[in-house]
Amino acid sequence: MIILSHPTANQFVRYTASGFVNVQILQVFYTSLASFENDLLYKLGGIKQFAEFRKRVFDNNLKPFTNTNPYHELMRQVAMKFGWNDFIKHEFGKFCVDAVYSNHDNWVSKKIAHQKQNGAKAIYAYEDAALKSFKRAKQFGLTNFYDLSIGYWRMGAELLEAEKERRPDYAVTLTGLLNSAEKLARKDEEIELANHIIVASSFTKNSLSYYPQSLENIKVIPYGFPLVNNAFVKTEKQKQQPLKVLFVGGLTQRKGIAEVFDSVAKFGSQIQLTVIGKKTNMDCKTLNDNLAKHTWIPALPHNEILQQMQAHDVLLFPSFFEGFGMVISEAMSQGLPVITTANTAGKDFIINGENGWLVTPGNTLAIEEILEILIRNPEQLLGISQQAKLTAMHRPWSVYANEIASFVKDKIC
Repeated sequence: MIILSHPTANQFVRYTASGFVNVQILQVFYTSLASFENDLLYKLGGIKQFAEFRKRVFDNNLKPFTNTNPYHELMRQVAMKFGWNDFIKHEFGKFCVDAVYSNHDNWVSKKIAHQKQNGAKAIYAYEDAALKSFKRAKQFGLTNFYDLSIGYWRMGAELLEAEKERRPDYAVTLTGLLNSAEKLARKDEEIELANHIIVASSFTKNSLSYYPQSLENIKVIPYGFPLVNNAFVKTEKQKQQPLKVLFVGGLTQRKGIAEVFDSVAKFGSQIQLTVIGKKTNMDCKTLNDNLAKHTWIPALPHNEILQQMQAHDVLLFPSFFEGFGMVISEAMSQGLPVITTANTAGKDFIINGENGWLVTPGNTLAIEEILEILIRNPEQLLGISQQAKLTAMHRPWSVYANEIASFVKDKIC
């Protein structure tokens, strides 16, 4: 039996939990907030000001296993709503993300002894919320499963420092470079304590080659794709229509936002660019100037993002450093071809020119060449859109849930 722990549980955590329930190995699930259909949090989520609660909805079959510790996460949400920035200041705010993760990890660590008595053999925890739990689990002989959902920090630091030098006008958006030495040391200690490391892409696995010691315990289990929307069918694009390009993600140079703007600039009215995403806490003049030239939507509910994907011709996601890049799988499920880089999960799913395109990070010229081909030959889009959907159909989220549950069960049973 296994303990599952994640403070702000998202989609891949939901399917991990579902997989563990299906193979009957889940003993307990620890998180901060959890809502179930028709409970109080669910009903509050129907009010605009509390819509965040609807993002924490889990299947009812998980309810008997779920334990919550909501205070720090609730206060983080309140602080964000009211603009209490000192409370959510990176690493040092009383209710910042780091505080939420640390508090959760400490809380779970105190439950290990009791769960061991109840038959727990292992714990499955995530980056930045595993250190204390793993230390305690080691004392009781539990197996530690560590989920690294983004690339390893040492590679990230090297890539982003290079971007800071190459694109100084976007340097303030690289908030990943703000992590303290203490936080980075904790990440390394979590890896050292892990018996098994699970990653969602071959890129993340390759990033772990930057870890100071050799690691032989890495398992790649890619995330799933949302259900393919077969009710929506794209029609052939006409040449006289502008190419509708979409970017979805945080407005940071880690995700290649400068390449997005630069690659569409030469085409003028031949391209319509829509950008969906929030700014970092740092103000960036160059970013602001570019956003003013295009359609910018700071945030949308998930279902409306999928609708935007259906309404566009191509997703441009030229990221420098990802663990997966779930907008890639979301776009492909909607029949939206993707231009991305090998520093995402793109190379695990995309065959260049067949169901999408891969470019080298930072290569604006390569993106321009693809966009120019699509402007001149828009009829190509329909076939690539269909191939993207087929790719998505072969790996629904249920496959991910089955694979991760089977892997863990094999290791502990």
